[in-house]
Amino acid sequence: MKSKRAVVLLSGGLDSTTTLAIAKNERYVPFALTFSYGQRHYLEVENARRIADAFAAERHLVIPIDLRVFGGSALTSELPVPRDRVGNEPGEIPTTYVPARNTIFLSYALAWAEVIEADHIFIGVNSVDYSGYPDCRPEYIAAYQTMARLATRAGVEGTSPVTIHAPLIDRSKAEIIRMGIDLDVDYSLTFSCYDPTEGGLACGRCDACLLRLAGFRQAGTVDPIPYQTSAKT
Repeated sequence: MKSKRAVVLLSGGLDSTTTLAIAKNERYVPFALTFSYGQRHYLEVENARRIADAFAAERHLVIPIDLRVFGGSALTSELPVPRDRVGNEPGEIPTTYVPARNTIFLSYALAWAEVIEADHIFIGVNSVDYSGYPDCRPEYIAAYQTMARLATRAGVEGTSPVTIHAPLIDRSKAEIIRMGIDLDVDYSLTFSCYDPTEGGLACGRCDACLLRLAGFRQAGTVDPIPYQTSAKT
């Protein structure tokens, strides 16, 4: 059914995979969308392929775009990835923020949703346990929702405007993991590290690893992916 089609942004990480599981559980037909955007490693894209297969996505597109032409982020340039940080200073946006990334990704998702007549877009942004990115906040999602209804044919004609779902927006990392476990998510398929080793091990020290590891500890379970360090303990 048209009304149950959904474009799901899938990075290959923990949050986006849980979001895909939620969409499936709510009986949406998922069309998974992944980006190879010039990030420091390709591991998460390969993981996204396996995850899309595991969840039997109706289609899975991997879109190549090169945000390295702009740089401005530790994920798309030679800037060092921060490690062993306890947290952000108030108002601080870390160097791993990729300028306008979610706006770019949502715009592609919106275009695909129009073409396949999907009324829903799912994105795994989170404003509780996150690294301080401005495009992970509820007010950002609300603003993009308003824009989407102004910028699309369905929104202007009032037929079936796209609704953007951010089901993890107010959840802690531990809550997200518990939700995923309840939905039988295989977290060994996911990858979150910003700066893995050449052998594909998570570093255990970047913001993404630290948030992930803390979430598993608080959820009372063990992260199933391998790490370079003994951070899992």
